[in-house]
Amino acid sequence: MDQVVIAFGLLLAVVAAFVTNRLPPVLVAAAVPIALWATGLLTLEESFAGFGDPLVIFIAALFIVGEALVATGVTAWLGKQILRRAGRRRGRLTLVIGFAAACLAALISINGAVAALLPIVVVVAVRAGIVPSRMLIPLAFAASAGSLLTLTGTPVNVVVSDIAAQSGGREFGFFEFALVGVPLVVLTVGFTAALGGTLLPHRVAERLDEQASDPEESARAWGATYDVEVRPGHHFGPDEGVIEILIAPRSTLIGRRVSPGMRTRDENLVVLAHSRLGDGRASDADTDGVVLRAGDSVLVHGPWESLHRYAASSDVIAVTSPRSLQRGVPLGHGARRVLTILVTMIVLLATGLIPAVMVGLLAVGALIITRVLTPLQAFRSVSWESVVLIACMIPLSTAFIATGAADVVATGLLALVGTAAPQLALLAICTVTVLLGMFMSNVATVLVVAPVAVAVAATLELSILPFMMALTVSGAAAFLTPVSTPVNLMVMQPGGYRFGDYWRAGLPLTVLYVAVAVLYVPLVWPF
Repeated sequence: MDQVVIAFGLLLAVVAAFVTNRLPPVLVAAAVPIALWATGLLTLEESFAGFGDPLVIFIAALFIVGEALVATGVTAWLGKQILRRAGRRRGRLTLVIGFAAACLAALISINGAVAALLPIVVVVAVRAGIVPSRMLIPLAFAASAGSLLTLTGTPVNVVVSDIAAQSGGREFGFFEFALVGVPLVVLTVGFTAALGGTLLPHRVAERLDEQASDPEESARAWGATYDVEVRPGHHFGPDEGVIEILIAPRSTLIGRRVSPGMRTRDENLVVLAHSRLGDGRASDADTDGVVLRAGDSVLVHGPWESLHRYAASSDVIAVTSPRSLQRGVPLGHGARRVLTILVTMIVLLATGLIPAVMVGLLAVGALIITRVLTPLQAFRSVSWESVVLIACMIPLSTAFIATGAADVVATGLLALVGTAAPQLALLAICTVTVLLGMFMSNVATVLVVAPVAVAVAATLELSILPFMMALTVSGAAAFLTPVSTPVNLMVMQPGGYRFGDYWRAGLPLTVLYVAVAVLYVPLVWPF
């Protein structure tokens, strides 16, 4: 069977599997290298070459850097500082939240930005008397727009930059994406602020309780839960926290007498209060303390490093992981180190002194050496589903080019739209990208469409740069369905959204993005 026919058959099967969504996307992607080898389109080494691609390693490193910013409270601090000054009007709130989300997305990725701001936005909206459904889709859309501000804003940017360099062009600069990203951020945030109240539904979703990130607030919230008076009596430092632990069934602590104000033996943590099921305030009122039993709840305070070690002890059971609480503490332990590493990474990426993958690996190494993250934390912070998906889809793009299938599509597309106006070819490519992006991740969509864009540019003897940048812009226009991008799904339940709510606000923006890709991009990156 002709290799072109096999390549088309495999591509259609992959697209159909993504669109029907009956199998996990990562499973569909994992089957691609196997199929490429089994059909003889690529050798075994070529089929799995994506896993050794520097692009994939760099993307994995970006996930780790983003986790460090969240874990040390940098994103929590930035979000609270901005939202604290937002006021109570929906339009102004949307503007402030939108620009905050865009800036965060440029630094730590779309998913990280929305995850960091989502609980804060819900709380601010409730306090302002606004239903979250009027605020959360604008949050997701603004983060998608913000991904176009820097090279590291989304894996798509890294992918198209790499493809551009391999196709006779050059890599895009770190801030070069901002030439189109800044106008789109302004347009996106302005649109949702002006018309979001009309286009977005008024729905009441499941309530998200505000989590206290301040140790003082955490202590008082614990006391209110157990009806125990908590009087810390001293200042909490920025590197300190509060956690609740339960005495384990076979704990060596059973039988020991504790009272508020005393310190633990090994970690030197301060005992703030004690409660026993059914006892409540009475267990805290005894000035002589109380003898610990299995199942007792104790509130302890101290440095985060000591809390981590204490929570890992077999003597206690941590009700809430110190790591999850620490993420909400603005500018917590290690924040300065993370910011120093981030600035250094950005400078190196912007200057291009060393390859991007080496910059990413050096940043990860610095985070581990300075003890901002442990190796296990770094490993767990990587979205391995995204990494595997990209690594498995890269060989499909390679096969589509190597077999000549991309040339066949490009020839058919040019026969349809003609060769006189390259903008028409650009429009066709962007339209296909948007349609596929309704049901597939934008990374997978770009990897499928990119070979066609490369073939069209080569046939027309035009620069690859406008085609790759237009592909990036149309890939970012993931506004039409909740499955277009993970952040759309992240806000769906908290906002109480339905499937059809997205296209009402997303369709005008999608048209706008395609127009920018077709008309504005070639002005900045000429054919």
